[in-house]
Amino acid sequence: MAQIRVKICGLVTEADIAAVAAAGAAYAGFNFFPKSPRYAAPPLARALALAAPEGLCKVGLVVDADNATLDAITAEVPLDMLQLHGRETPARVTEIRARYGLPVMKAIGVAEPGDLAPLLDYALVSDQILIDAKAPKDAVLPGGNGLTFDWRLVAQRRWIRPWMLAGGLTPENVAEAIRLTGARQVDVASGVESAPGVKDAAKIAAFTSAATGAGAGAQQGIPILR
Repeated sequence: MAQIRVKICGLVTEADIAAVAAAGAAYAGFNFFPKSPRYAAPPLARALALAAPEGLCKVGLVVDADNATLDAITAEVPLDMLQLHGRETPARVTEIRARYGLPVMKAIGVAEPGDLAPLLDYALVSDQILIDAKAPKDAVLPGGNGLTFDWRLVAQRRWIRPWMLAGGLTPENVAEAIRLTGARQVDVASGVESAPGVKDAAKIAAFTSAATGAGAGAQQGIPILR
């Protein structure tokens, strides 16, 4: 059976952590972008991280954060991975990875075939890449906008690093997205909420169950590629 790893991003309460753990997700994401409705200040994120069960990977999402900001976050919050969701260059990704000694996931926004070109450059310097729907030019948030992109652009593609699919995923469409793209990892924020920033435990459970079920389909001849 192909195992699908699920990331639930934008957690802000201990109930969120409990729901993510109960659902069997692999990653718990804390959003350190102050403009986001899912923003978790470092003291809150620390409490949530400490409440997370062993084995749940704690990911810190930042957007074009400078070293002072990253120093403060990493000093206070016990993270397992950093997610860079801004316009960080490959050189900046390399610098952050070396400075903090944490695995780094770089998010890349995709809307058209030309947006795939940077993926190789970032894969060379990151531990993972996250392929997200490209935010509109006037968007306040670089991600978490509930938008999808044409999944055919990445259907059954391979890169040299593990990759994660994001962008408008919901309990209703995640199985289709996995089957079409071959993704082994999926990320969701707004798709499991009852309101912006308010996670719904039932939706978290449904999303994780649907993703896992899609992975089980690989035994029936549906290819799931890394």
